[in-house]
Amino acid sequence: MTLPFGVWGSSALAQQLRGVERFEIPNKVALRLLSDRPLNAETPAHLLDHDTTPTANLFVRNNGIPPTQIDAATWSLKISGESCLRPTTFSIEQLKSRFETVSFDLQLECGGNGRAEFRPRASGNQWSTGAIGCPRWTGVRVRDVLDFCGLSDSAQYLGFLSADKHLSGDPDKVVISRGVPISKAMENESLIAFELNGEPIPVLHGAPLRLVCGGWPGSVSGKWLTQLLVRDRVHDGAKMGGRSYRVPCESVAPGVEVADDQMCIIESMPVKSLITFPASGQQLKVGHRYDFRGHAWAGDLKVIFMHTSIDYGMTWQVAELAKPVNRLAWQQWQTQLSFPRAGFFEVWAKATDDLGRSQPMLVPGWNPKGYLNNAAHRIAVQVS
Repeated sequence: MTLPFGVWGSSALAQQLRGVERFEIPNKVALRLLSDRPLNAETPAHLLDHDTTPTANLFVRNNGIPPTQIDAATWSLKISGESCLRPTTFSIEQLKSRFETVSFDLQLECGGNGRAEFRPRASGNQWSTGAIGCPRWTGVRVRDVLDFCGLSDSAQYLGFLSADKHLSGDPDKVVISRGVPISKAMENESLIAFELNGEPIPVLHGAPLRLVCGGWPGSVSGKWLTQLLVRDRVHDGAKMGGRSYRVPCESVAPGVEVADDQMCIIESMPVKSLITFPASGQQLKVGHRYDFRGHAWAGDLKVIFMHTSIDYGMTWQVAELAKPVNRLAWQQWQTQLSFPRAGFFEVWAKATDDLGRSQPMLVPGWNPKGYLNNAAHRIAVQVS
């Protein structure tokens, strides 16, 4: 059963699904639904096997209710803020005509990807491994637009405002308004995007205009973009303070209370990898060689080594690792493995970034919101 888009995020969804054994998010393929209000769904690892993530396989992360009245022809983007010298409002056509259009494969990962593994349990959507994707984004550079509008010497942060609606229905409540330091906004790959994989961005992914700042938590890549604010301070919008997208500034024991003023903003995401082929649960034969492959990424950094293990990390084999197609894209890895005897095996994958930091074998650094789990991914196989 495929439900119309207007149903998703409505309070009546649970009632409409009673008695329904199977349903799908429109234009998505076999995503795992985590919540319906707001709509959040992740992608099973084996559906992320493509070098460039297809739109149908890209995870969905919402904080509020997407706008329903969208007209790209009349949509506008306002650039303003305390440190903007020449506040300007652009139509999408003006953005396309005034600035160079560029395309990049950019990793987009929810800060809470892997939250389901934290103990004690952390609040929020219980993502496993599928809140990650690396599709191709097309748009104009944030840098070019900000240069056109002018930045004063006081510019510190870039914040965004969006057109989605608060779950409460209160039109005066902002759903999410996060941002990045000016240095991140001015990177070559930071985009105001209007296409996803060569097509206009779909509603679920921020149509008709969104911010994309690859390598940082997906929450800074605002969807349904209406305004960019050049701030003379750290942006103080919705979900910038408190515990939102923050971790303890110093490591803490699992389950302890952490004061808000002891929480620091997440910036670059940690090194991580994923096994995308084969799917977990395969039946294999002793002595045969089998292809294994996946992706690796490291936020703002590059991955320089990739290893796999079939003996719970006692020994590791080097895997072949490709270069990224552009900065902030994930990297493909592949290897061949054989199994020396019959029985149950786990295949583990571990990436190492160019600062020499590798993925931990256990869930790292407990934090109240369950962010930044980059423990080694593993799949199960049965060998006979």
